[in-house]
Amino acid sequence: MSAVPDAPGFSTTIEALRLREWQLGPGQPTLVTDLFSAEDFHLIVDDRADVHVSSKDGRFYLGWFPNGRPGPDREGWIIAVTGTARVPGYRMMFGTETPADIVVAAVARVLETSRRV
Repeated sequence: MSAVPDAPGFSTTIEALRLREWQLGPGQPTLVTDLFSAEDFHLIVDDRADVHVSSKDGRFYLGWFPNGRPGPDREGWIIAVTGTARVPGYRMMFGTETPADIVVAAVARVLETSRRV
């Protein structure tokens, strides 16, 4: 059961409406690449200075494109996990100006959900 408000709209406080400061700018991309060990992942830096990380089994991929990935979308980060015959995989994309701390959180969570079989 839910209570019906006395008046239409929403209520808030002046404190809740104050501006916030948000983290902006790409930050330090090495925060992301430092999450990977040579024991479990391959790391390649290509001739464009793009960084590619893949799991040894080939099912996980991280791409970092400091100047944007070639093509119309110009992504800065791509995280992809290949699916199986029964379950589809997924992919996440972030722009070149996405703070590395945000990408770290996404990558760390993906890595936490993986397990050796």
